[in-house]
Amino acid sequence: MERCRRCHHHLLLLLLPLVLGLSAAPGWAGAPPVDVLRALRFPSLPDGVRRARGICPADVAYRVARPAQLSAPTRQLFPGGFPKDFSLLTVVRTRPGLQAPLLTLYSAQGVRQLGLELGRPIRFLYEDQTGRPQPAAQPVFRGLSLADGKWHRVAVAVKGQSVTLIVDCKKRVTRPLPRSARPVLDTHGVIIFGARILDEEVFEGDVQELAVVPGVQAAYESCEQKELECEGGQRERPQNQQPHRAQRSPKQQPSRLHRPQNQEPQRQVREPGEPPSAAHPREGRHPVISPP
Repeated sequence: MERCRRCHHHLLLLLLPLVLGLSAAPGWAGAPPVDVLRALRFPSLPDGVRRARGICPADVAYRVARPAQLSAPTRQLFPGGFPKDFSLLTVVRTRPGLQAPLLTLYSAQGVRQLGLELGRPIRFLYEDQTGRPQPAAQPVFRGLSLADGKWHRVAVAVKGQSVTLIVDCKKRVTRPLPRSARPVLDTHGVIIFGARILDEEVFEGDVQELAVVPGVQAAYESCEQKELECEGGQRERPQNQQPHRAQRSPKQQPSRLHRPQNQEPQRQVREPGEPPSAAHPREGRHPVISPP
């Protein structure tokens, strides 16, 4: 009996470093931000992508047209696993009237696990290894629109059982996200920009930033410098701008991540009697919640 106890004790000592190592996996707390645009090789201008002027005159954005096919193995971006709690940051301008995915993450079995759909309304999709949340519980942000052809700074904060959407540092909406206590997203699949498998809806417009950061602080801190302005105090006017008409700036700088800043408040538009969109049998629509 004493011998068994000693064996058990030695086994625990051997497993302890492994447990500690897993708790500090690079995909979780302390891991660096993931620049999705750079990981998907936007700077090399693949087919369907070209440079465009960003939200500020000196900023570089990327114009994405319909032929673009932009994807990569998820494990390449998140070698240590996808973080449980995270911030998703983007600076984006869509074609007016567009309703399409910005980013989608699939499992090795082809299950749509994570996604952000822009337009009117804005949808957040999440499905963990247990199939939660159910399709009916997926968050939909009605009353908010990104389909006006203007530049927007968007931050999504996912923590625990809630998700918070922050638009232009002015509008903040939180919804419940009834996922499991220990959610896991499979990173052996693929991550796709601007499209979904077997879906005709594709992103068309300009994107300046797209990043995933472990933890939710990045989403909230992105709006701390509320009056951050473009160099020289000039900022591209968003009114009535359509991505396909924007011109390329001759003196563009290499793309870099910028923290979301304040924009002029926009009208929230809700279509009278707008019916809720049918959820994909494998998608989730997730709620957004304010910071803890």
